[in-house]
Amino acid sequence: MLRTRVISAIVLVLILGTGLYVGGLVWWVLLLFISLVGYREFCTAIFSGDEAGELKPEEGVRNPAVPEVMGYVLTILYYVLIMAKPYGIYMLYAMTGSVILFMCIFVLLYPRYNSAMIMQFYFGLLYIPFMISFLYMLRIRDKGIIEVIFVVISSWICDTFAYFTGRLLGRHRLAPVLSPKKSVEGAIGGAVFSGIFGGLLAFVIHDSIPIYALVTFIGAIISQFGDLFASGIKRDKGIKDYGHLIPGHGGILDRFDSIIITAPIIYILCNTLL
Repeated sequence: MLRTRVISAIVLVLILGTGLYVGGLVWWVLLLFISLVGYREFCTAIFSGDEAGELKPEEGVRNPAVPEVMGYVLTILYYVLIMAKPYGIYMLYAMTGSVILFMCIFVLLYPRYNSAMIMQFYFGLLYIPFMISFLYMLRIRDKGIIEVIFVVISSWICDTFAYFTGRLLGRHRLAPVLSPKKSVEGAIGGAVFSGIFGGLLAFVIHDSIPIYALVTFIGAIISQFGDLFASGIKRDKGIKDYGHLIPGHGGILDRFDSIIITAPIIYILCNTLL
């Protein structure tokens, strides 16, 4: 099991690293794929029953609901939009247009889908494709590769050192009901080490150490809430993993839960501080 996890992690890093380095269309396609799969995993976790697409064990597949299919279409259209016109106002247009379309689905197909379901489908669209798209918005900036690395430091590096710090020093539970193994000490340790790695990155490329450390430190704090949020959904729904795409790790959302929330935060911080 450990060997499978290590091999999968290496393959994942190589794929993401190659996409990040090449950038452009390759990075765009990779993020679009992650967004579509992530949205699928979210809908599968959140919904059950014929109305929202039932998982049929004998077939091994789940039939997607109409609002879910609309979510895939809107995700593709949104990614085309940000590639053609990567400006904030167009992102606002996309969000507004998506609300209107989901409202139309609710009206035209009522009462097949209730209001709560429609809002959850729309939330999934914002939570996954929209927030992941900030990785593309970061990459096209002047220091794009560095700023995407901020996201990695604030999420995966933070997660790694939070685990080890928590094992060593953890005494006070951070969210005892939601995630009993996570500690306040671990959370602080993860954020501090993320800040250190951010400072080291700045030292290597001869840039502002305090700014890099601050960006990764703040990003690391926020990333842990993203991790806990995704864990909370799994606990609510009684599932262990969101999927099985990454052997030994689960699905896309199991590996990108903290990155999803960190990407827009890092984008905001970079716009503000850099």
